[in-house]
Amino acid sequence: MEEIAITLLTAAGLGWLAHSLRVPPLVGFLAAGFLLGGLGIDGFPGLDSLADIGVTLLLFTIGLKFDIRSLARPEAFGTATLHIILSVLVGAGLLGLLAAVGLSQYADLRSLVLVGFALSFSSTVLCMKVLEERSDDGSFYGQTAIAILVLQDIAAVVFITLTSDDPPSPWALALVLLIPAGWVLRRLLDHAGHGELLVLYGVAMALGPGYFLFDAVGIKGDLGALVMGLLFAGHARAIELSKSLYSVKELFLVGFFLSIGMLDQPTWSDLGLAALLTAVLLPLRALGFILLGRSFGMRNRSAVRTGLVLGNFSEFSIIVVSVGVGAAMLAEDWLPVVGIAVALSMVVSSLLNGRGSHLAPDLAARLPAQDPDRIRPDDRPIDTSNADVLILGMGKIGRSTYERITASSDLRVLAVDNDHAVVRRLREAGLNVMEGDATDLEFWYRICQGGLVQTVVLAMPFHDSNLFALDQLREAGFEGRITAVAHHPDQAEHLQRLGVDGVYNLYEGAGIAMADLLLSPGPR
Repeated sequence: MEEIAITLLTAAGLGWLAHSLRVPPLVGFLAAGFLLGGLGIDGFPGLDSLADIGVTLLLFTIGLKFDIRSLARPEAFGTATLHIILSVLVGAGLLGLLAAVGLSQYADLRSLVLVGFALSFSSTVLCMKVLEERSDDGSFYGQTAIAILVLQDIAAVVFITLTSDDPPSPWALALVLLIPAGWVLRRLLDHAGHGELLVLYGVAMALGPGYFLFDAVGIKGDLGALVMGLLFAGHARAIELSKSLYSVKELFLVGFFLSIGMLDQPTWSDLGLAALLTAVLLPLRALGFILLGRSFGMRNRSAVRTGLVLGNFSEFSIIVVSVGVGAAMLAEDWLPVVGIAVALSMVVSSLLNGRGSHLAPDLAARLPAQDPDRIRPDDRPIDTSNADVLILGMGKIGRSTYERITASSDLRVLAVDNDHAVVRRLREAGLNVMEGDATDLEFWYRICQGGLVQTVVLAMPFHDSNLFALDQLREAGFEGRITAVAHHPDQAEHLQRLGVDGVYNLYEGAGIAMADLLLSPGPR
């Protein structure tokens, strides 16, 4: 118990410190791992298992919200393929150059290519944390980034499988039976309730037919968790299931970041080489994603945000190097170098993405202008010139607002949401909904240029998102009426102080509506 208490208190303390400094808490968790590892404290028994569960649940929730068709889009498939090839060439070339000048250990061409391949992956865990914290995992650039991550993970799994002494069992072919079994599992989800049974059902699906079933036939279990999530994607309760698992997943992922920081302590030469690789390769990685994204029709800002999110090294990098060492393809000295490079890249990437909302527009403005006709249709700015009311966020509150306005007035309503699946479902239901990013400066300028929008409704689920949208409206010179949703009294007071014309306190409003229902005359 003492080791558990020390580990958790250190993680909580440094996580709180990072949050106080307006840095993502995971930077504090990584720092806690470094500190504990440096003091010779290896955490507590079972920490690695907790970390594995966190990663498994993360991949399961990715599948729940992922549109598998995005894998075939050129900005995803083309970018992922070309970026891996370029990363291998650049990484191997840099390592060869460093070896030639005596800054790195000598290695043959195969070893250099393998290390370059290992450093070609981006961290699925870190990227998803960034996207979820911004509520961008359903946006166009977010879905593109996730598709690239999935394709990278598939490439890594293929490599691990081909180099393994134990190939997948012939029973792996029986996994196709999960497709018809998925019908039964989806029906069971309908009857899982809304409390702890729903959480337990999600964990059981991720670990049971997901991780352990795939692992039992010689296929990496994390891939199985992703596949299980995809089987539930599109279900009416998939998003609710994802939200119910959020806190559990986040708690277990603390173990993942601690374990990354607790890797075997490197020598000073290992640390120097890892820092050099991080300093040189990370900017090139991000630049590669940006330029490739632009070439495949992504808007400048979307390409920049994708590059910032994916600009890190992956936990798969460590696994690939470990496999290479085990297969006598690499010297064991490479393992601490790559491990510390992964940890450093996560710290740098977290700090940069913490400023991503302000950094992305600045970087995008430095890129050459684009021909609007060559931009992918899903990524083009939204034209609001034919709308009187704009609703941002089409959750339950946004949709209810939309339906009430259209049923009670002649006002023309345009709704915007950044979740591709939500937009598709609402369009099929006949609503005037477009996919868009409320943190996009170009989006806000288009609102004012249209000149006809009279009212903007901020109905996004996160208070910070509504505040950011409010800032952009003010900066763009919007002079119409602004209303917003708040979940807590302090949020409502904050919005009122900022001059929002109307604030609806969700829980207070629900109480008033319940009282009105109780006091209204009618049959008992």
